[in-house]
Amino acid sequence: MPVPRVPRRRERLQDIPVPGQKRVLLAAPRGYCAGVDRAIVAVEKALERFGAPVYVRKQIVHNIHVVTELEAAGAIFVDEVDEVPEGAHVVFSAHGVSPAVVAEAADRQLQAIDATCPLVTKVHREAVRFARDDFEILLIGHEGHEEVEGTAGEAPDHVTIVNSPDHADTVLVRDPTKVVWLSQTTLSVDETMETVRRLRVRFPHLQDPPSDDICYATQNRQVAIKKVAPGADLVIVVGSANSSNSVRLVEVALEYGAKAAYRVDYSHELQQEWLDGVATVGVTSGASVPEVLVQEVLADLSDAGYRDVQEVKTAEEDLLFSLPKELRHDAEGQRDARALGGRVTT
Repeated sequence: MPVPRVPRRRERLQDIPVPGQKRVLLAAPRGYCAGVDRAIVAVEKALERFGAPVYVRKQIVHNIHVVTELEAAGAIFVDEVDEVPEGAHVVFSAHGVSPAVVAEAADRQLQAIDATCPLVTKVHREAVRFARDDFEILLIGHEGHEEVEGTAGEAPDHVTIVNSPDHADTVLVRDPTKVVWLSQTTLSVDETMETVRRLRVRFPHLQDPPSDDICYATQNRQVAIKKVAPGADLVIVVGSANSSNSVRLVEVALEYGAKAAYRVDYSHELQQEWLDGVATVGVTSGASVPEVLVQEVLADLSDAGYRDVQEVKTAEEDLLFSLPKELRHDAEGQRDARALGGRVTT
């Protein structure tokens, strides 16, 4: 069912004097990562090439604004592929799918376009490899999240999901000498490392993945907010409630010194009382958030007197991923303007 577009607020936040100069610390990097950009452009290009409707299994990325905009363009979001008419085009979301979903789509003769983030695909391949070598895989992640379901589905008989550091203290394995950990790509780096530490206490032979599973963008956004948080009376994270990396940014901000932190989808959700006595506001956004939503938050903060915006940059990002093979042809040279300027990798 389509989600209604939320209008911009009519009532402005009040400019109330507070001690000290009002300012905004704007974290960078923020917003779209390469995997999110690739997935959104994949749906847009599919609509251009094949016409509406194009079906998408689950939310293409976890952002209500993006989903609403794509619905308006002709995308239809479904929970499972059995809701897609036989022979239709279906896009798999950036979070990935299990082999069982791929097989079901093939059985229904669907024209599948795989928009899985390549960094998630990397974790899938690691799961297949370790299962083939008969390792037990401790998959650190949130049970029920689409990414975790897809990765676990690659080797269901070899994967045990570890939800938290506390869960690491009770998880059981068949052979403690043949165990490896993998992780969901959008987790808190600090919490994941604490989970690994506690697992290693119980399983000294625990092996690490060949390379870091938590994606570069998730890490970069967490590093940036760690730099902002100690100087912020308030941190605003733009992102949706089902966006794991956005929710983690709120947690990281509080852990690293922000006096308060809140997540919003839209600027109209800002509350006047949040700004009471606040001199410095930190602002960032999750990896599936378009920059326009951040700019609307900054505009409302400007109305409230926070006109001094200082960018806090901790990394440069220029990575782009090639579009799914079903959409490449001449489309690579026509990428949306938001994606231009980066280096492209498959």
